[in-house]
Amino acid sequence: MRSVAVCLGVVLAGATMTHAAMGRPASEQNQLSGRYSTHFKNGDVSGDTYWSDNVLEVVPVNAETAYLRIETQFFNGHMCSLSGIGRMEGEALVYQEPPFMAGEKPCRLTVRRTGKDIVLQDADGACRVGHCGARGLFDGQTFPASSRRAITYMPRLRASREYQAALKAWAASPNHSDHAAQADQP
Repeated sequence: MRSVAVCLGVVLAGATMTHAAMGRPASEQNQLSGRYSTHFKNGDVSGDTYWSDNVLEVVPVNAETAYLRIETQFFNGHMCSLSGIGRMEGEALVYQEPPFMAGEKPCRLTVRRTGKDIVLQDADGACRVGHCGARGLFDGQTFPASSRRAITYMPRLRASREYQAALKAWAASPNHSDHAAQADQP
């Protein structure tokens, strides 16, 4: 637990120290942690253009899990929005939730670094349901790894409605295990 607190403190300070520097393998979640964004020109059916931002935040919660928040923008003002706690599976952070409606596939969203990009994968498209507008989707969305920044607003993020709701949902989910129950809190 102390190792996690030390790593979180380093992330909060904006440094890039890894577990490897402490004699342990580097944690993949710490390699993903941070804020990624893209700023781009968007448009609508009337021909107007405007600027949009896509944002991905990854914040370690404990040694095996991380909070993620995704906001992506699409043509004509459509968007996708998702926040929750994901679990590390190898080199990927995987967010899972039950089906939005009975009889549908469950949402399973994967966040991983592939080359110079952080890539979102929603192979079944199930995460679109309940999280995206008509033109929105998660699958194949990318964020340049070079856009990674330290999250300098950690107290505000942890106090946010989204973060608190994600912790509450995670604590009640079957994906939550007792040995991972102790999330580092300020």
